[in-house]
Amino acid sequence: MKLIDTHAHLYLEEFEQDLALCIENAKRENIEKVVLPNVDAASAPKLLSLWQREPNFFVPMMGLHPCYVKEDYRKELAELEAYFLRHKFASVGEIGLDYYWDTTRIKEQKEAFVQQINWAKDLNLPIAVHCREAFDDILSILEKEQNGNLQGVLHCFTGSAEQAQRLVDLGFYLGIGGVVTYKNGGLDKSLASISLNNLVLETDAPYLSPVPFRGKRNESAYLIYIAEKLGEILNISIEEIAKQTSKNAKELFKIA
Repeated sequence: MKLIDTHAHLYLEEFEQDLALCIENAKRENIEKVVLPNVDAASAPKLLSLWQREPNFFVPMMGLHPCYVKEDYRKELAELEAYFLRHKFASVGEIGLDYYWDTTRIKEQKEAFVQQINWAKDLNLPIAVHCREAFDDILSILEKEQNGNLQGVLHCFTGSAEQAQRLVDLGFYLGIGGVVTYKNGGLDKSLASISLNNLVLETDAPYLSPVPFRGKRNESAYLIYIAEKLGEILNISIEEIAKQTSKNAKELFKIA
């Protein structure tokens, strides 16, 4: 049984002291691959360094996270776009909209999101979408930008059953993380009519640790708890959860 963590920030400072141990723990728990989403220009070299350290284990993305869209976001985007000329990435990400922390740059966030969607279209790459307090705008943009070839994953999906279906209808996967293990997370209802064929697993490490580690630093090894809970909700064996979600991840990110 093999699992793929489709979203983990293992290059961040939270892992500086015990990164080797975290990688070892993940492999012990049958994590086959870990996909690394970028956040901004400053994080890109750290991400690339980690990928080059273990290129058969890590899978890199490149993009500008909406929380890092600042006044100089056009300069940031230019720096990040240049990386696509030098490296082969599995996805454009982590991109999207976040209205939870700051609503002063909604216009800029939308512009950055659409620009990066266009990168993905030009490069024939999927996108990894961050969405917080912004579902209506995210769906509106994705529906407008869908040209028949746009693919991706809504990372850390926490929306309603209706939103889940709209994303699936757009050809997107739903990224299922630690929230699925939370007592009042609500994903049991949201996923009731969604096929396993439309789901991938993620940790979003170091954030959103699953139960029983909620409140502590997350890591890729904890993906097993997410897989187990999803199996309970869908009444499917963990072996089938692992097999299908890994297949989905490999198809989405073109992982050999």
